[in-house]
Amino acid sequence: MKKKIKVGFTTGDINGIGIEIFLKVCCKKKLLDFFTPILFGSTKLCFYYKKILNIEINNIREVKSFQEVVDYKINIFNIWKEDIQFESIKINHPESGKYPILSLKKAVKALKEGKIDVLVTAPVNKKYMNFSNFSFVGHTEYLQNILEGESLMFMIHDILKIALVTNHLPLKKVSSELNTKKIIKSIKILRQSLIMDFSVEKPKIAVLGCNPHLSDNGLIGNEEKIQIKPAIDNLFQKQGWLVFGPYPSDSFFGNQSYRNFDAVLAMYHDQGLIPFKILTSNQGVNFTAGLSHIRTSPDHGVAYDIAKRGIANENSFEEAIFNAIKIFKNRKEYMKFGSLKLS
Repeated sequence: MKKKIKVGFTTGDINGIGIEIFLKVCCKKKLLDFFTPILFGSTKLCFYYKKILNIEINNIREVKSFQEVVDYKINIFNIWKEDIQFESIKINHPESGKYPILSLKKAVKALKEGKIDVLVTAPVNKKYMNFSNFSFVGHTEYLQNILEGESLMFMIHDILKIALVTNHLPLKKVSSELNTKKIIKSIKILRQSLIMDFSVEKPKIAVLGCNPHLSDNGLIGNEEKIQIKPAIDNLFQKQGWLVFGPYPSDSFFGNQSYRNFDAVLAMYHDQGLIPFKILTSNQGVNFTAGLSHIRTSPDHGVAYDIAKRGIANENSFEEAIFNAIKIFKNRKEYMKFGSLKLS
């Protein structure tokens, strides 16, 4: 019998839609033909959401060791000891950030130790996590600190794949963070991920500019000339890589030029995320490329406005699971092929 991939999950913000979309996916029994779910959280939390949302699911199972994990069950590690009344922990409760941090730390530890094959993280509220002495801006930064490799925030969908040079950074700081070395590093990570994780033999990459109209020949900035173009020329001319640009982002997406490339590199968060979310219609996935282990997440946030109402859309979360599985298989095949080639 073929061994199933073990997918680890975090709870995300306990007042958000994370547990709802997790349960909605896992109650689709046919999906459990493809993976074994392991949640680092609380059976009580799952039963709480099962009850208030009237989700029909009867395969929730507490486990205390990985030897107890079984297929076709929602295997849950109870990672906090205290008896918590979840209904009393409101959005602005000082401990609302504590539990997603515990969940994340346990899940990443299991990922690093090989107890799970891939990790899918539910959305968190960065503000409340920082209230709980979490010294990282988000998941990506924490994973970069714990796992091996250099991380790159990579939004993925069949229509568009777009990575970011800078992540969660105020717009006023973007220019000072950009430099040729950093852009080259981002392109290298992106290209390697396309080859290793998405089986693209010769990746074709578009690089966006930073300023309106690519600075209009220096009238409104010089990042394209000083930092971005030298990075592209270095890799195109010296390495022979298919890296092109810089392109003005408005016309690049307006003309649908992204269709001509395997992936796009944006300079900052909203430059990449706005077109991505418009084009992918709640089906996109956030993938942390460049690391030794695989982590994905849905492309949306905690959605407090619709939480606990039973109306959250689980499509992006489901896509995050199956993209993680696909990347795991592609990477495994790449490593196998690479070792055969070396021999």
